[in-house]
Amino acid sequence: METFGVRLHRAVAGRGPLCVGIDPHPGLLADWGLPDDVGGLERFCRTVVEAIGDRVAVVKPQSAFFERFGARGVGVLESTIRQLRNAGALVLLDVKRGDIGSTVRAYASAYLDPSSPLYADAITASPYLGVGSLAPMIETAAAHGGGVFVLALTSNPEGAAVQRAVGADGRTVAQTVIDEISQLNRGVEPLGSFGLVVGATIGETGHDLGSVNGPLLAPGLGAQGGTPAGLRTVFGAALPSVLPSYSREVLGAGPEPAALRAATERVLAECRAALATA
Repeated sequence: METFGVRLHRAVAGRGPLCVGIDPHPGLLADWGLPDDVGGLERFCRTVVEAIGDRVAVVKPQSAFFERFGARGVGVLESTIRQLRNAGALVLLDVKRGDIGSTVRAYASAYLDPSSPLYADAITASPYLGVGSLAPMIETAAAHGGGVFVLALTSNPEGAAVQRAVGADGRTVAQTVIDEISQLNRGVEPLGSFGLVVGATIGETGHDLGSVNGPLLAPGLGAQGGTPAGLRTVFGAALPSVLPSYSREVLGAGPEPAALRAATERVLAECRAALATA
């Protein structure tokens, strides 16, 4: 069984360092001339998969934009995950789940067990009930070759009040999260399967990301203001582990598949150039 870290390392080597988010919010569906309903959602996702699913290393569907349509929307999410996998992309399901006990174990089964229709290569998770509360997710991912990206330093202004709070040991909450995830990846080659989410727009962090030995997802590039050139400021020596993530900058080029592919190729070239300086 290959680990997620191995698969991600190979995918990035073959397709380049890029994650594209699928965030079909109402405004974007309207911009594409699609109705804000399940039919529009399905057409949107099918177009994105057909245009870039065989070109991008990682694709990140945002679950909330599917869940808002209820069971039929979740059905489209299931179908989109299957289509992406058939196209050879790794699927990072953006769910940001976090809970305790049997509930977090159920989330782990829903997203990280291959028997589930929502099975993804990796998921995002929230550690703010304690990193230890995510143990069932970590264990399920490890058992089935999956990955987990844990929120550490996010770009929303509200996040700093929690993430940069200082504990009794002098570390920030974010640094505690970073250190605990780093332990999971210690000694793993070529890349650990447990990563962090660090916003591309937050600037110099003052945190030590150098020992993570796992992927660092950097959302917020493009329309949200982050630039590939600015990644060095955020990540410093950890730049080689960064997985840049775009959404609106690529999706806004649609609905024509050729335009989606051109936008993908443009941002990928920018990311390659920025990370080549690492």
